[in-house]
Amino acid sequence: QVQLVESGGGLVQAGGSLRLSCAASGRTFSSYAMGWFRQAPGKEREFVAGIRWSGGVTYYADSVKGRFTISRDNAKNTVYLQMNSLKPEDTAVYYCAADPYGSGGPEPTRYDYWGQGTQVTVSS
Repeated sequence: QVQLVESGGGLVQAGGSLRLSCAASGRTFSSYAMGWFRQAPGKEREFVAGIRWSGGVTYYADSVKGRFTISRDNAKNTVYLQMNSLKPEDTAVYYCAADPYGSGGPEPTRYDYWGQGTQVTVSS
């Protein structure tokens, strides 16, 4: 069982930056791929970024490529999402998720564990 707790969300102006953190419990964290998803009001949850267990392979949605960076620190059981050049369309609740199958890809059904989410609001 893995429990995930996100933090770091908030209100920021367009062009600003935020860093989200996701702290995981459980000794198997380092073997899981991790992902970040987001859901805006009235929209479906969408993949943002993923990272495999070693951190050597990452994936990004086209909409965030070049602006967001996913990373992980297995010693701290934590995964991060650095978000730069934020846009109003990045406004959403951001969720981290754990994929025990190791892919870290965009398919949400591969992720067995989810956090409660953290709100990110970008004002224009």
